[in-house]
Amino acid sequence: MPRPATTGPRGYAFDNDSPHSAHHHASLEGALDPLTLGHLQEAGVAPGMNCLEIGAGAGSVSRGLLRLVSPGGTVTATDIKPGRIAPEPGLTVLTHDVTTDPLPRSAYDVVVARLVLQHLPERQAVLRRLVGALVPGGLLQVDEFDAGHEPCLLAPSPEDAGLYERFTTAKAALMRAGGGDPTWGRRAAAALREAGLTGLRIRPHVLLRAPGTPALGLQLHHLAHLAPRLLDSGFTPAELDRLGSMMRAPEFAAATGVLYSVQGRRPLRIPTADTPAVPRGTTRDTIPSPEAT
Repeated sequence: MPRPATTGPRGYAFDNDSPHSAHHHASLEGALDPLTLGHLQEAGVAPGMNCLEIGAGAGSVSRGLLRLVSPGGTVTATDIKPGRIAPEPGLTVLTHDVTTDPLPRSAYDVVVARLVLQHLPERQAVLRRLVGALVPGGLLQVDEFDAGHEPCLLAPSPEDAGLYERFTTAKAALMRAGGGDPTWGRRAAAALREAGLTGLRIRPHVLLRAPGTPALGLQLHHLAHLAPRLLDSGFTPAELDRLGSMMRAPEFAAATGVLYSVQGRRPLRIPTADTPAVPRGTTRDTIPSPEAT
């Protein structure tokens, strides 16, 4: 398996510039967008609302949000490397590092963070800043996996099942080495409460990884992304090849970890700490208020 040309940013295991990213994001879209966007729609996301998605990746959630809030609404999609997101009317795409760059205060009706915070050592500080970017009564949705248990359900042989378990254990260790927490999904609800949100709603989901499913496609692209680091962690090229072949075999099935989709709202009357408001205008590290776009 070829080594990617670049490595991911600190804390994030999967680089947006990797040659594997397009298929990775397509698998994410197929596996998770119905859940993410369905929960937002159920929460009342509607035309005219102003929305922010951080860590937007290839932008499928942001485009889905735009459909929910049109006409009259706006979506701002941010990422450290947002080059895979094409802007369109109502959708603003910005390069932005949520760990260091400012956010406007009390600007958004809806903020979405999917599979971002578990990768960030500063996740609780980032959460507080996201809460501060909400209008009073605004909605934050965080979707995060608890990848502490990703069981193999079927494999061609017991040895294959053991190899898959080694892979999922090594993947979690690589996330931890970058400052991430692969089990953070189980703590997301408590973290949102600690950040000052109320009216929490928690939905857990487990997906099947079997040939032909987007969830298995996601795991196969994790394998491709991480191949160089897995080799450095003690896997042989033959073992990585076997993993890829085995996961595509009709005798294989596994479960994802639990995806926790957690929603909460900024209280109407209780102030929440956040970052200062920033001047209007678009730069690398400044997000304008939606009414300025």
